[in-house]
Amino acid sequence: MKKLFFTLLLLAAVIAPLSARQSENSSFESDCEGYDMLTLYDSTDVFMEESGLSHVLVHKRYRILSQAGGRDYNTVKVDYDPLSAYAEIRDVRIFRQNGTEERVENAVMDYPAPAHMIYWGARQKMVTLGRLEPGDEVEIVTYKKGFTYALLQGEDPDAKYIPPMRGHFYDIVPFWSEQPVKEKVYQVSVLTSKKLRYAVYHGTVESQTRTEGDRTIYVFTKKNILPIDVPRNTLANNDIQTKLLLSTAQTWEAKSMWFYGVNEDYGSFVPTDEVKDKVAQLLKKAKSENDSIFILTHWVADNMRYSGISMGEGEGFTLHKCEMNYTDRCGVCKDKAGLLIAMLRAAGFQAYAAMTMAGEQIDDIPADQFNHCVTVVKRRNGNYQLLDPTWVPGVRELWSSAEQQQNFLMGLPQGAKLGITPVSKAENHSLDMRAVTKINKNGDLTARVTITAEGQSDRTVRVLLFSGRRSEWQRKVENQVLSLYPNAEIQSVKYSDEETYLQHPVKVTYKFRVPNYATVTDKEIVVTPLLAKGFFKGAMSHLFFDTSVETREYPFKDRCSRLVRISETMTLPAGYTSATYPKARHIKTDAVTFDGGYRMENGKLLFQETVRLGKRVYEASDWPAFRSAVENQHAYMEKPVIFTK
Repeated sequence: MKKLFFTLLLLAAVIAPLSARQSENSSFESDCEGYDMLTLYDSTDVFMEESGLSHVLVHKRYRILSQAGGRDYNTVKVDYDPLSAYAEIRDVRIFRQNGTEERVENAVMDYPAPAHMIYWGARQKMVTLGRLEPGDEVEIVTYKKGFTYALLQGEDPDAKYIPPMRGHFYDIVPFWSEQPVKEKVYQVSVLTSKKLRYAVYHGTVESQTRTEGDRTIYVFTKKNILPIDVPRNTLANNDIQTKLLLSTAQTWEAKSMWFYGVNEDYGSFVPTDEVKDKVAQLLKKAKSENDSIFILTHWVADNMRYSGISMGEGEGFTLHKCEMNYTDRCGVCKDKAGLLIAMLRAAGFQAYAAMTMAGEQIDDIPADQFNHCVTVVKRRNGNYQLLDPTWVPGVRELWSSAEQQQNFLMGLPQGAKLGITPVSKAENHSLDMRAVTKINKNGDLTARVTITAEGQSDRTVRVLLFSGRRSEWQRKVENQVLSLYPNAEIQSVKYSDEETYLQHPVKVTYKFRVPNYATVTDKEIVVTPLLAKGFFKGAMSHLFFDTSVETREYPFKDRCSRLVRISETMTLPAGYTSATYPKARHIKTDAVTFDGGYRMENGKLLFQETVRLGKRVYEASDWPAFRSAVENQHAYMEKPVIFTK
């Protein structure tokens, strides 16, 4: 039956009159002007076996709309991992604008896929099409079976293609595109007894269901898909554009218990004697539960290099064993998480693995919406605490607040519901800048500036100053001044030792002189205070938002919640008693506050600015206040203070 199913599909895809599938120009196609390529149809047919193994036939046809499109879309590629998937490019044809048809007979090439830091043996099958001109159309038929991740292999030659949760099917189908699509169809055939769950998010998709014997066929169709234009810092496409989620797993609790069981059965977290000895050594000075968790989390974070190599058994959702992780001191997120779990268990804690999705939200259909693995420890008070040894090297946190408002699923023996990490208070990520400056009668500035930071702001400052070799640190610290004022004369720089980041927040103190900083005449001085000008701007990611965008339709995100406090006291030459400066600015909402302004006190100019950004992920309705806060900071950078005699 399965063989006949795919034979009919292939005949329909290849033998049917291809010209009949070409639609005449329509109002939709006129909307596609300016794009490089138009997909005329994109059809995916999935056949799921009882084991969960899925066969996927994709039939696609697209038209080149520009010279750039002819250059960028002249290669057919299919990504796969030989450990868990099999792929074929079955048919490729070009329909020239002059009416001729060419079947591409080029040999299919099979290359290692481009990789960076994770080298798991992924590959690409590809066919080059040669020169394509606007108006040419390309039709492709590909076949694939298997799954994204490789798990333990059995004796069955097809076992490696069965998905991690055996007997189940899940998929995430984007019904959005970066180039226009005239029609997209997704069809899946599953055993009726599997009780497939599905939901459509952020839009509408037509759906039909029919029963054929012991199977149910689900067909999803969407027509006339146009890309949307969104500003930078908008949420991921899957969080704002139409997508379809499907899963035969009925609950997150079932997924949680499966994830727990597959790793316990494999023995991923059994500590070796060597690991037990190391844990005992590390915890000699630990005086509390917090000390122990902190020491072990940061030891794994700082002593295990992030680099994924193909390690055979145990890829995907099955975490590698403690012995290999401890010996190699090299791996990806799941390896770091797995080693920390083993070390916590050696210390007497109950610890487990958890899955999350960095960069996107997880919607409430138990499909595999995960790309990251972390650790969870059960505290003595019964509460669970998330730990992330992948994201906290050099960070004074146990769970990176760059992951706040992020969904996660713990793998627990009793099962767990889908959770979400809370918002981290802006005060936890403070950036404090204080300066005492003086302008002399020639306009030269002398300054003493102190920078302190905590949380994610601490980490950002450290990345700016201490990334790379120790021999480069002094130059990088000085460059924070010299990049703004090349003629500056740095008198001294003191900074906290990067290696003590766990004990002390970062602190940097500068003393320097900038000749001709202010414009001085007989009657006036024109000057912008040093800290108002955007000193250490690189530590404030919100200042890089495009505020020319007046309104936002979709939620947006910053790197982290943040509190910025700036204070500068400037002394002027005698005789300048009157000052004209930008007006004070104030904003106060639940998500954003801003207070900034100048005042004269005892003959000195005082500048103060406080920016409190209370989230990582913001609603579109938060944009006016967020935008105003950023614009206010920029306004103080651009508008000088004028002193007169």
